Amino acid sequence: MAEKYNNFIGGEWVAPSTGEYVENINPANTNDIIGLFPRSSKEDVDRAVDSAFEAYKKWHLIPAPKRGLYLQRVGDILTRRKEEIARVMTREMGKILMETRGDVQEGIDTAYYTAGEGRRLFGETVPTELPNKFAMSVRMPVGVCGMITPWNFPIAIPTWKLFPALISGNTCVIKPATLTPASLALLMEVFEEAELPPGVVNMVCGTGSEVGEAIIDNPKVNRISFTGSAEVGKRIAERCGALLKPVSLEMGGKNAEIIMEDANLKLALEGALWGAFGTTGQRCTATSRLIVHRDVHDEVLKELVKRARGLKIGDGLDESIDMGPMVSEEQRKTVLEYIEIGKREGAKLVCGGGALTTGNYTRGFFIEPTIFDEVKPDMRIAQEEIFGPVLSVITVGSLEEAIDVLNNTQYGLSSSIYTRDVNRAFRAIRDIEAGITYINGPTIGAEIQLPFGGVKDTGNGHRESGTTVYDFYTEWKSVYIDYSGRLQRAQIDT
Repeated sequence: MAEKYNNFIGGEWVAPSTGEYVENINPANTNDIIGLFPRSSKEDVDRAVDSAFEAYKKWHLIPAPKRGLYLQRVGDILTRRKEEIARVMTREMGKILMETRGDVQEGIDTAYYTAGEGRRLFGETVPTELPNKFAMSVRMPVGVCGMITPWNFPIAIPTWKLFPALISGNTCVIKPATLTPASLALLMEVFEEAELPPGVVNMVCGTGSEVGEAIIDNPKVNRISFTGSAEVGKRIAERCGALLKPVSLEMGGKNAEIIMEDANLKLALEGALWGAFGTTGQRCTATSRLIVHRDVHDEVLKELVKRARGLKIGDGLDESIDMGPMVSEEQRKTVLEYIEIGKREGAKLVCGGGALTTGNYTRGFFIEPTIFDEVKPDMRIAQEEIFGPVLSVITVGSLEEAIDVLNNTQYGLSSSIYTRDVNRAFRAIRDIEAGITYINGPTIGAEIQLPFGGVKDTGNGHRESGTTVYDFYTEWKSVYIDYSGRLQRAQIDT
């Protein structure tokens, strides 16, 4: 019998009010049931929000450096439990162990980085117009924050949201993705072991329509942070707009790597292979388009196809595997539909293109690494986010054309260019429309000490990670201290 998990509310593991649970299955082996997880309701969300609301009254009064000590303990525990959590994540999400270890490490890095920010959280002091007067600005916590997280980074992304909110003095209610709740449940265990005060962090499992919407609509929740599809993000933005509730959205990408004729081709090929097929292409920063200068196109394509065909596909718990399964049968069907769209549009299928369903693949959601050549910039496979191991190769004749093609989508998350020419590199940095640009590196590999996010339909202007995230999880308060002993009227007396 599979283990039954519960929601984490007020420092306790609480059964859902519905009494309903759903199976969490291994996408590499559907016979492997990780556990049974709650299908919760609005009642459960309201209970969690009330718990966070009460906990906030004491939590925001704890000095930020001391809040940082809790996060430091969280980092220590994550370090100790890294392998355990990584293995559970591989079982429930499918990506290979090397990647799930990296996912947990990102959470560890975020814990320690954020703990240090507890001694900073900078405001500003400025001169005033009047004598014997002092002016400064300080950051203030915002209250209860609601978080809705995706399935592809079940530890890293929740920590991007939770840790900055907590160090700022806020309390949290988080909904894990329905496909990957086990990893977040383990993170709740880590908070429990770190003796975080009850109610400071709460987890409610369930669907977006039941749990996610209840978090958004609850009047005691003052901020919403969402990572997921652009379609869902736009609906959340509409609802939050009607409620005048600030929302941070991190959504899709149609990321491209440019390979110029002067590039280190060996390095560029490694980047393209990792960017396109790492995490089975299930990253918002995955390399979905490869924009290649015509002078090196044939050489690049030949070697890329050879390398892609050599990737070992299977259960990510096997250390020799290069690429795991899709996260679900539904996700695999979506990717296969896009492959058919590419064929109908006239793109040339040069590698892969099908599901893997025989032999060792019968119990999982496996698919071949797929490459299309002769892709036109306006084709759907070059415009729409596929979220799978499908790479579209587009040929160009110049740097200017390459940048125009790269910018010609509704998204603007990550980008990459391989060139040995420093002038080209800086022109790319200036002209590419994206929140992230890599020079001589793939489109994946962001570090937690820089802002993460994008432009256009990728987001709504906020960023996660780095220091800019605190602009979302805090409010600015301006403070004026007049020690003149008389009424001073600012501009009137100036």
